[in-house]
Amino acid sequence: MSPDERVPDERWGAVVVGAGVAGLVAARELTLAGVRTLVLDARDAPGGAVRGHEVAGLRLDAGAESFATRGGIVAGYLAELGLADRVCAPSGQGSWVHLPSGDGPLPRTGLLGIPSVPFAADVRRTLGLLGAARASLDLVLPRSVGARATTLGGLVRARMGARVLDRLVRPIVGGVHAAEPDDLAVDAVSPGLTAAVAGARGSLARAVRSIRAAAPAGTAVAGLEGGVHGLVDALVEQVGEIRLRTPVTRIERSPDGLVITTASGTLHADRVLLAAPVPGLLDELVGVEATPDAGAAVTLVTLVLDAPALDAAPRGTGVLVAREATDVAAKALTHATAKWPWLAASTRRHVVRLSYGRAGEAEAAPDVATALADASTLLGTPLAEADVIGHATVRWTQALPRPSAAHRDWVAAVRSALADQPDVAVAGAWVAGNGLAAVIPDARAAARSMLGA
Repeated sequence: MSPDERVPDERWGAVVVGAGVAGLVAARELTLAGVRTLVLDARDAPGGAVRGHEVAGLRLDAGAESFATRGGIVAGYLAELGLADRVCAPSGQGSWVHLPSGDGPLPRTGLLGIPSVPFAADVRRTLGLLGAARASLDLVLPRSVGARATTLGGLVRARMGARVLDRLVRPIVGGVHAAEPDDLAVDAVSPGLTAAVAGARGSLARAVRSIRAAAPAGTAVAGLEGGVHGLVDALVEQVGEIRLRTPVTRIERSPDGLVITTASGTLHADRVLLAAPVPGLLDELVGVEATPDAGAAVTLVTLVLDAPALDAAPRGTGVLVAREATDVAAKALTHATAKWPWLAASTRRHVVRLSYGRAGEAEAAPDVATALADASTLLGTPLAEADVIGHATVRWTQALPRPSAAHRDWVAAVRSALADQPDVAVAGAWVAGNGLAAVIPDARAAARSMLGA
C-alpha cells in the first residue's frame, strides 16, 4: 500500500515499527501467536542492514554477509525457517591486516584479534618478535594485571601490550563495530570474556582459547548459500502485512490503546514494538531521550571485477585496516568470492566489498575511483577502471551502535522505563547489540513479552 492510499482508523493487534531483521522476527512471533500484525518502515525495501541488492547481474548482500555461530542461535532459527540446508562455512582462508609497517596475517584462532597462542608464527609475523614476546607475558603475569579494566582496550593493553591492541585488535574492532576498543565495554563487545579471564587465572590468551574451544578455526562465522539476505526473504513470507515508504511520525496513548500517526493516516493498536531508533518516538512514548552513542555511519562499496590476478586470493578472505594506515581510506575489505565458495562457483568474476566509516571521523563519501585504488593497495594487486564490471554503494546509518558503557546504561534505562508498559517493547541492534546472534533472540523475547498485553 502506498502512502497516498489512506485508511483511517485501522485497528491492529500489534504494530511493529521497522522492517529490519528485528522487526520481521518480532512480527513473525506475533503473527504465529495469532496477533493481527502490521509492520511499518520508511525505507523502500525490508531487511534493514541484512537486505540484498543486484550488482552486475549478481544478487549480493547489501549489508551483513555472515553471522556468528556461537551457541547455534542463528543456525537454529534458520532451521525453523526451513533454511538449514543453506547454512555454509567460509572457505577457511585467513584474513590479513594492513599496517603502516606492512601487511600481515591475523590470528586464525583469535577472538577480536586477541591471539590464543601469542607466540604463534602468524602472530609473530604481524607483531614482530618483541611484540609477540610481550604478548606472551600474559601467560605468566599475575591475575591482578588488567583485573580492573572495564574496556576491551584497557584489558588487552594491560595483559598483552600495545602492539596486540594496535596491530590486531583495533583493526578488527574498527571493521566490525566502527569503534575504538577503549570505548567498548568488555562483556558488551564479547559476552563471557570477563568470566573466561577470571576462570583462566587472569590470562587473556587462555580465556580466548577456552572460548574458541567450542568453535575451532574457520567456524566462528557462517553464511547462507545465496546470501544472508535469504533470511529476510524467508521472514517476509511468514509475517503479517508490511507497508514500506510509510514513516511513523508520532505514537501516543489513548483511552483504548496506542495511536500511531503515519504519512498514510492514523492507526490504532493494542501493542507497539519499536524495532528501529526512530528519532522522537522513544522519548515521547517511553520518556527516555535518544541514545547518546548511536555509532558511526557506514558506507559499503561493492565492486564486481574481471581481474584474473585475484584468482590466487592474495589476501585470503579480506583485509582489515589499522587506523594509523593513511594510504587508504577504507577500514576493511572483503574478498567475497574468496570467502564464500558458493559465490565463487556462481560467477567467473571477483566480488570485492570495501567498508568506510569509523566513530569520531567525518562521514565518508567514497567514489568508485577511491574504492578501486584502495582495493588495489589492500589486495597488493594493480586494478584498473576497465576491470570494473559493476559497482554499488550503500550507506547505513545507526546500523552499528557502539557497545560502550554509556550505550549499555542507556539500554538499561530504556528497558527499566518499559517495565510497567507491557504493551510497548523495543528490539533491534540499537538495544540488543550488533549481530544476528544478539538481535534474533532479543526480538523474539520482546515480541513474546507483549503477548499478554
